[in-house]
Amino acid sequence: MDKILVHGGRSLEGEVRIGGSKNSALPILAATLLTRERCVIERVPDLSDIHYMLTILSQLGCEVERASGVVQVRAEKILTEAPYEIVRKMRASVCVLGPLLGREKAAKVSLPGGCVIGDRPIDLHLKGFEALGAKVTVKGGDILLQATELKGAKINLRGRHGPTVLGTGNIMMAAVLATGTTVIEGAAEEPEVVDLANFLIAMGANISGAGTQHIEIEGVKELHGASHSVIPDRIEAGTFLVAGAIAGKKVTIRRTNPNHLGAVIEALGNAGFDLSHTQDSVTVSPNGARHPLHLETIPYPGFPTDMQAQFCALLSTMDGTSVVTETVFPQRFMHIAELKRMGADIILDDHHATIHGVDRLSGAPVMASDLRASAALVLAALRADGVTEINRVYHIDRGYERIDEKLNALGAHIERVKV
Repeated sequence: MDKILVHGGRSLEGEVRIGGSKNSALPILAATLLTRERCVIERVPDLSDIHYMLTILSQLGCEVERASGVVQVRAEKILTEAPYEIVRKMRASVCVLGPLLGREKAAKVSLPGGCVIGDRPIDLHLKGFEALGAKVTVKGGDILLQATELKGAKINLRGRHGPTVLGTGNIMMAAVLATGTTVIEGAAEEPEVVDLANFLIAMGANISGAGTQHIEIEGVKELHGASHSVIPDRIEAGTFLVAGAIAGKKVTIRRTNPNHLGAVIEALGNAGFDLSHTQDSVTVSPNGARHPLHLETIPYPGFPTDMQAQFCALLSTMDGTSVVTETVFPQRFMHIAELKRMGADIILDDHHATIHGVDRLSGAPVMASDLRASAALVLAALRADGVTEINRVYHIDRGYERIDEKLNALGAHIERVKV
């Protein structure tokens, strides 16, 4: 197990390249189960979550090859069962349910473990599978899906806290080989859903409306192999923009899509930072006085819950009082206690965090609780006096490809130490 030592007080300047989207790559890799032919996926990030997904595909019988960010998968003959010892390490492993059901009309996948950021049920996934004609049984910690035939249906996937991204992808993957037309209402609008839909279309699927709350899928008899390049990771890009804001002179994020970062760019602009962008880059730099913010996380295209922790770190170092409200995962404030250990002045009341900016933070031993909380602690440590020791950094390796090396290239001083 590794820990990260961040020596604070260094200014960041320069350029950083953004990798492929983890949240796109995972369901796209799962979608390769839908065809017996070879699929080639480019710009696959080198992350532990990706490693787990490739392990699952191998265990299901796929031939998997990986080299320099390119993954080739051939699922000529596959199994339909993914046991707990494989899926327990990653909640996103449930996205194999849709393609297994779509292709083989059967699936047995263990329920994923609990999530530190709160309850993340898959009831909407199961509701969608039932609407398509599958018999759903949950027994002994396993989800069993069986169907003699899948038929198109109208399905509403809007949940209590908004649409489900994984659920939208799962139902799309099951429906592409169903008979007739499937209509998904309350669909997630995230760019990752659009990316998955584009890959499925390249395989021969008939999908329209991806990127809106209304998606229509006309089932086809079979899909074929295809090549696809994964979109840039908008959360990695947003995290590095906040790094540039919290500790930078001038930082440019390259190989990204500014259109996917609208809410983040707007929030940084409202906070007093100077931002400019091209077709595939965004630059952030200080611009005099900084302003506190009132932020509320809402589904895309609103402010993303996956950027909430990083902005808590930024706002902790800015004058004035900011309020951050978490509506997507109300329990997603595990990082607050660790930021307070570093000197942040934050009052947490239910799903509202009131942040009183302080002049400086101080390095301290802290513990990462989840992926985005890990990133927030690294960002806060960049601005802190002294050395911050961040433990349990395996969380950050789930979603950030060599974040320490990329920040060091910008001028940070970060060490990775074996424990």
